[in-house]
Amino acid sequence: MRLVALVSGGIDSPVAAYKMASLGADVLLLHMDNRPYTDDRCIDKVVRIADRLSEVLKKEVPLYVADHGINQTLIKKRCDSSYQCVLCKRLMMHVAEEFAFRNGCSGIIMGDSLGQVASQTLKNIRSETSGLGIPVTRPLIGLDKIEIEAVAKEIGTYEISILPESPCGVLPQKPITEADPLKTASMQSKLEFIDMIRSSADSVKRIR
Repeated sequence: MRLVALVSGGIDSPVAAYKMASLGADVLLLHMDNRPYTDDRCIDKVVRIADRLSEVLKKEVPLYVADHGINQTLIKKRCDSSYQCVLCKRLMMHVAEEFAFRNGCSGIIMGDSLGQVASQTLKNIRSETSGLGIPVTRPLIGLDKIEIEAVAKEIGTYEISILPESPCGVLPQKPITEADPLKTASMQSKLEFIDMIRSSADSVKRIR
C-alpha cells in the first residue's frame, strides 16, 4: 500500500504519516509550499520532520514540495474570505490526489483531529473532500491534542514541530466552521480549479 501524506510543519500531520507508515504503508510526504504567506522556516521544519520519520521508521520517507502560494492569492482575491481555509484545504487535497495518481499511490493521509480547528469540523471536512476520487485516511480523527502530542514526543517530531515559524499570512479573521457544500462549490466556480490543481502538481519537486 502506497499513500501520500499531506504534511505541514505542525504537530499532527507527521504523527498521522507515522501511524500509517508503522502499519506497513509506503508513505510519500507532500508539503504544500505556502510562501509568501509563510517563510523558509516551514520548509526547514518539514525537511527535519522527514529526516526524523525516516530515522524512527528505519526506512526512506521521501519528501516532495508543491507550489501553493499562488493558489492562496487567487482564493483571497476571488472568494469569500471566510471560505479561505476550506478552499485552501480542498485544493491541497485535490493536488494530493493528482500527485497520488502520478506516483502510484492509492490514498491520502490527513492529520485531521475532529473539531480541533475550524477546518476540521464535520461539515467543513465534507466540503473539503467533495469531488475526490481517492480514499482519505485520517488516523488521528478521534484523538485529542494531548494524545497526539504524546505520540509526537515519543517519535521525536514534537520538538521539531514546535520550532517557530511565520504564521499563515492569509488566515481569515472569521473562518467558516459549517461550510455549505453548495456555497463551497459556488466559491470554487470562481477559480480555474482544474488548472490550479495541474499547475501545483506540475510544480512538485522532491527535496529529500
